[in-house]
Amino acid sequence: MLKPNGNYRNLKESYLFFGISQKVAAYRAEHPEKPLYRLGIGDVSLPLCRAAIQALHSAADDQAKEETFHGYTPECGIPEFRAAVAGYYSRRGVHPDPEEIFVSSGASDELGDILDLFDAGSPALITQPAYPAYVDASVMAGRKTFFLNAGPENDFLPLPGDDTAADLIYLCSPNNPTGAVYSREQLQSWVGYANRHGAVILFDAAYEAFIEGDLPHSIFEIPGAETCAIEICSLSKTAGFTGTRLGYTVIPKALERDGMNLNAMWVRNRTTKTNGISYLLQKAGIAVFSDEGLEQIQENIRIYKQNAQVLMDALDQTGIRYWGGKNAPYIWMACPNGMKSWDFFDLLLNEIQVIGTPGEGFGACGEGYFRLSSFGKPEETKTAAERIRKLLEETK
Repeated sequence: MLKPNGNYRNLKESYLFFGISQKVAAYRAEHPEKPLYRLGIGDVSLPLCRAAIQALHSAADDQAKEETFHGYTPECGIPEFRAAVAGYYSRRGVHPDPEEIFVSSGASDELGDILDLFDAGSPALITQPAYPAYVDASVMAGRKTFFLNAGPENDFLPLPGDDTAADLIYLCSPNNPTGAVYSREQLQSWVGYANRHGAVILFDAAYEAFIEGDLPHSIFEIPGAETCAIEICSLSKTAGFTGTRLGYTVIPKALERDGMNLNAMWVRNRTTKTNGISYLLQKAGIAVFSDEGLEQIQENIRIYKQNAQVLMDALDQTGIRYWGGKNAPYIWMACPNGMKSWDFFDLLLNEIQVIGTPGEGFGACGEGYFRLSSFGKPEETKTAAERIRKLLEETK
């Protein structure tokens, strides 16, 4: 008799953002006349940059003519896109071989798919609070999972200790949900640990474009990372591709375990399990990484950063403690008066129609915290920030 994957029984009843959408739908059904201010799910609100749109139109025109029509693309990515990503890395002094770069349909998809490279018996370490897809993908695969909790005592940037034990290590910097960013010295600690213990770091760099100052955008800015790390990135937040779906993964050719080369393994995986990513999307991605495109995407990123500043200014007026905001599009705030995070969610929704994300959904150590996103439209963000400020002043 066929048996389903029993690991699904170990998942939480529903995915965090599905639970939020259910609550919001119920509220909207009861109060259709009230506007909602969405600072919850990290979806973008501004359109694609002009260079990407022009490339999409041009690529669509290519498909209308026999002499320029494209069918299947190379499974690992068209050479021009891989070269464009490599060029983007080179701006920060990192020089991957284009053959170390693999096109994907986005970071979320790749974070699950990449587990194919590793034996299910290899345990994983996830720093918490954490993007819930890390945990769920690991649970679905039946992988033993450990957690390293973060908190105010380490500014939500935990480091490995003598008792740390894992073969796979999930790191996200800038972090979702806390907005915390590892320094070079802190990442060097993780790279050193992974190389000493034969572990592999799965480094989620989806928010690297928001970093300011001399903080590392990539794990490969850290010496030794090429022998212990895989980097997964996305154009969703870098260039607003949440609905367009395009990303990339970097697997160095120097990364080997037990006599097997992980770059070669991923080539074999992709050439078996995919037929490549759309020609149109990759052409748009090439345009994003052009000089023109990189300048244009900064226009949207500046607006999202201004949104974050508006939210931080409002919280500063209330004295509420928070993290993130400067180098990331998320603000991680302490709930007022020791409230539980889902109770604070209900308070914001019912009293001021603002939607955020309860910290408890990012792991047990997220209880008592709350995530606000800066990806909304500026005017709506200003209104939401003012409503939050007034509500927090009233609840003091």
